[in-house]
Amino acid sequence: MVSVSIGSSKRDSREQVDFLGQSFILERLGTDGDMKKAAEMYRFLDGKVDALGVGGADLAVTAAGKAYHFREIAQMVAGVKTTPVVDGGGLKHTLERLAVRQLDAHIHWKGTPTLMVSAVDRFGMAEALSELGAEIVYGDIVFGIGINYPIRSIEQLRRLAKMILPIITKLPFKWFYPTGEKQETSVQGVGTQYFSWAKVLAGDFHYIKRYAPENLSGKIILTNTTTPTDVQWARAKGVSQMITTTPRINGRSFGNNVMEAMIVALAQKGRPLTEAEYLEYIGQLEFKPTILEL
Repeated sequence: MVSVSIGSSKRDSREQVDFLGQSFILERLGTDGDMKKAAEMYRFLDGKVDALGVGGADLAVTAAGKAYHFREIAQMVAGVKTTPVVDGGGLKHTLERLAVRQLDAHIHWKGTPTLMVSAVDRFGMAEALSELGAEIVYGDIVFGIGINYPIRSIEQLRRLAKMILPIITKLPFKWFYPTGEKQETSVQGVGTQYFSWAKVLAGDFHYIKRYAPENLSGKIILTNTTTPTDVQWARAKGVSQMITTTPRINGRSFGNNVMEAMIVALAQKGRPLTEAEYLEYIGQLEFKPTILEL
């Protein structure tokens, strides 16, 4: 499985792992924001690997039951004709939703101040947090657009998604999500008060890292894609726990798209799976949240 990411090449990794008696090679290749290079890599790898992942971007986001496809990302993978391509969305709606429920005994979500830095791309997590009674701020407008307008209910988030996603999915992806070297830079002051208020910081790690203030003492981070360098960063900030929804493999947790590609390859159906099929394999693989004490 190869994940071609438009993120930083500094995060590249290649690991061999065994699940359910099958050996897998998981590889992540970054293009530092170069979508043309990514498109060339997708075309080159088509038919040569068992599954492809879209890293640092989404093919589509599903909000309130409706899928919205990113035009620019669809063009990037258009050259793939044979190999199944997934972006991690299947696990965001299954594994992440399940992980939030499994963590209730550990975190006790009801009334817990929780900042979800971006929710429209992780509706499964957003809905599960709401269902379990967390006190939530969804930061999509605060961090994605730079306007101090916190969203505090899942109903408001659904209305927002219905309004903005048909527009956003037609715009350049880099306008609202850090790609390439931007993933390594910090933006101070935007939404700092919500970081201070929250006990749990949930969602995309690049967003958390990009907008986090200097002091995160005692905070819990719930995310999925982290490297050993990210763990060091969190420890230096004072984070108490790093929780990943995907398993840690040799010190890092791979992105949803990598693990979803692995499941697709394991299933050998030659296509992305249904939510029911993903849940079946998640159960067989015994994937559960990994809690790292810092």
